[in-house]
Amino acid sequence: MRLLKNLTFQVIVAIISGILVGFFWPGIGTHLQALGTTFINAVKMVIAPIIFLTIVVGISRMGNMKKVGKVGGKALIYFEVVTTIALIIGLVVVHLLQPGSGLDPAKMPSGDVSKFTSGSSTGMNWTEFFLNIIPSNVIDAFARGDILQVLFFSVLFGFGLSALGKKGQPLVDFFDQVSQVFFKIIEYIMYAAPIGAFGAMAYTISNFGLQTIGPLVKLMISVYVTMALFIFVVLMLICKLAGFNLFTYLRYIKDEILIVFGTSSSEAALPRMMDKLERLGCEKSVVGLVIPAGYSFNLDGTSIYLTMAVVFLAQVFHVPLDLGQQIAIILILMLTSKGAAAVTGGGFIVLASTLTAMHVIPIAGLGLLLGVDRFMSEARAITNLIGNGIATIVISKSEKAFDKKKEQQALYAMRHPEQGGVFHEGPVSPVQNGPLS
Repeated sequence: MRLLKNLTFQVIVAIISGILVGFFWPGIGTHLQALGTTFINAVKMVIAPIIFLTIVVGISRMGNMKKVGKVGGKALIYFEVVTTIALIIGLVVVHLLQPGSGLDPAKMPSGDVSKFTSGSSTGMNWTEFFLNIIPSNVIDAFARGDILQVLFFSVLFGFGLSALGKKGQPLVDFFDQVSQVFFKIIEYIMYAAPIGAFGAMAYTISNFGLQTIGPLVKLMISVYVTMALFIFVVLMLICKLAGFNLFTYLRYIKDEILIVFGTSSSEAALPRMMDKLERLGCEKSVVGLVIPAGYSFNLDGTSIYLTMAVVFLAQVFHVPLDLGQQIAIILILMLTSKGAAAVTGGGFIVLASTLTAMHVIPIAGLGLLLGVDRFMSEARAITNLIGNGIATIVISKSEKAFDKKKEQQALYAMRHPEQGGVFHEGPVSPVQNGPLS
């Protein structure tokens, strides 16, 4: 009975059930998209308030504005370095495995990409992108769930509230209590995670079908292998240098990984990741700054996929890329992968802009990727999730904003769920099986 109540077990069963329904009864599966969409919308409903409350309370209690700037600057440098490494790894692996070699583009399934490529000829409008970070209407930013705009306003609000000193303390305490209410709401929403994962997976399999991706399986395998190499080589090395264990961390966020896998949306786990990282010992202000910013600037999985997709299309169309063009791909994607992060179909918009800027690969080749993009989105989302969590821990430790006692309590609760699980609010016994480090 205890196993049946375990969220991990429930989501695994839901994903398997969704695959079976989508494969054997596609007519039913096509109508189940609403389940996944409803669950993701329920999570998105509380993302903006949670980001706002977490950042405001964190900055207000930090007191030192220089520290806030230091954390933000360190996070952006970390994001750019790790993202660049991800791009380079994707480029190397796609050349080694050659997934596009020997494929005939005329015999591969394709789709209409006009909605993604319209306007791509003008490339990325950087002036508009940076101006869009500052909301002209705060209410509208919250209503649309624009993470960057909410993040910008939250930082300013936190600075203002901190400047009030003791006068602002009652409001800080109030926001802290309200944030606890929102995290409780997330706890309730998570009860529907298996239903959302079931619906999303059933729709994916029934709508796209496993049989249509045969010619593109090699690309899928290449992407998944590269993501695994990035996680278990690059991120593992980062974890080791920072003094904590990757596998313990992955076990700690296993429920979030499964939720993302089932829904193909890293946003579905964002509020819960923020709460878990705080419980693990990361300072609230660091979590509030790094996690939301990472969803726009630290998309490791997306970066790997984008660079592999460009070279894959070059291989399919037999377009040789010299060293200068490959370096250009990395430089272009280092910038554009940030700009379209929050846009629907952002991956295809970035690809379209990159191909347009290069003028050597047919932009119509994007249609070849539509059939398998949905099957690779899980890998991208999971890698992004894992990378952003690690970034938060690394920066927290480097800023000496990591509570070892909280870490011990959180990991003990993970290893002994019968005593309350990770959401246990009462006193927790000292850890018996060792810390994250």
